[in-house]
Amino acid sequence: MQKTILITGATSGFGKACAHTFAQDHHRLILTGRRNDRLEKEADEFMKKYGVEVLALTFDVRDRNAVKQAIDSIPVDWRNIDILINNAGLAAGSDPLQDGSMDDWEEMIDTNIKGLLYVTKNIFPLLLQSSCPHIVNIGSIAGKEVYAKGNVYCATKFAVDALTRAMRIDMLAHGIKVSQVAPGAAETEFSQVRFKGDLEAAANVYKGFKPLQAEDIANAVQWITSLPEHVNINDLVIMPTAQASPGYINKVI
Repeated sequence: MQKTILITGATSGFGKACAHTFAQDHHRLILTGRRNDRLEKEADEFMKKYGVEVLALTFDVRDRNAVKQAIDSIPVDWRNIDILINNAGLAAGSDPLQDGSMDDWEEMIDTNIKGLLYVTKNIFPLLLQSSCPHIVNIGSIAGKEVYAKGNVYCATKFAVDALTRAMRIDMLAHGIKVSQVAPGAAETEFSQVRFKGDLEAAANVYKGFKPLQAEDIANAVQWITSLPEHVNINDLVIMPTAQASPGYINKVI
């Protein structure tokens, strides 16, 4: 059955990989992101490569008015949304709490927590039009265990974990499935963003072991959302084989 799937943060990392995976299955995609040039290029690529319908919405999840305006602008024939993938998120900085940048803190809190809330609240009425509504929140192992210099990023992902549980309770009577996928170390643009474009520092994070790839997470999301109506995966933690926890990675250098 063809579904309509909205993915936030769809221009890179897990979001882009999820878009590819669902496009291969010929679902309709609503792709959102801050970078309009990337978003339009990706939408055009998917339509040509996979022959799927794609709607691109450019907005920043941190801006609650922009979120509402973008979702209100969704055409009538796109408003039956079956799956929401709350993927937009980031880490900024890697300092002890006492040395941390307040600007970095604000960016992570506004994106990872408030952005998820703004999108979910505005999409909720559209999910009610689906016969099989499902929300998948992309969390992190950082939302399960705190690690050195992770402080505020970990706090935001702990919030995603808590909000996922709360959504599952609050939306139970509406028949909305709510799942979380919590990846461990994954090689995407994540570390490049965290280290503010320092490619050497970002590359060092993944030296000496095989990290997860964005496609690994996309495959998990695809599986979770393809299960029978009576089955829900509440929480799925995915780690590379070489990683036991955030602070324990078997690196061979």
